[in-house]
Amino acid sequence: MLSNNRTIIQSIKGGVAQDQRGQIRFVNDFDMSLVKRFYIIKNADVELVRGWRAHRIEQRWFYVLAGAFELDLIQIDNWEKAAVDLDVQKIKIDASEMQVLHVPHGYGTAFRALQPDSELLVFADHGIEHAAKDDYTWPLEYFVKRS
Repeated sequence: MLSNNRTIIQSIKGGVAQDQRGQIRFVNDFDMSLVKRFYIIKNADVELVRGWRAHRIEQRWFYVLAGAFELDLIQIDNWEKAAVDLDVQKIKIDASEMQVLHVPHGYGTAFRALQPDSELLVFADHGIEHAAKDDYTWPLEYFVKRS
């Protein structure tokens, strides 16, 4: 769990049940009552970095369906002109960990697949009609602390 003085990025642990019929992956402690929609992201390759995109109001939950991703997170300090030297928190999430990563509102993300054919399931707490009202983007090079 990563935190600062305003919000907490939370990892919600899951598990797997397996027998002769196969397996069931689960994250039973993930309360989906706030979820309004979901989408799946599959990057073209492991070089591509998607980002920076932030949401002032919306929050996101990330679950890796296949492969692994490296997720960079920044907490936005000023929505009109974010500081270029914000601290970047780097998190690796892997399908084998069976966890949901909760990123509260106020964060920006950039991420890349660590393995070919990785798939990232993203849950959002607002409908698509709200997306254009809460979408903040910066060029990948904007935040100088990104490694």
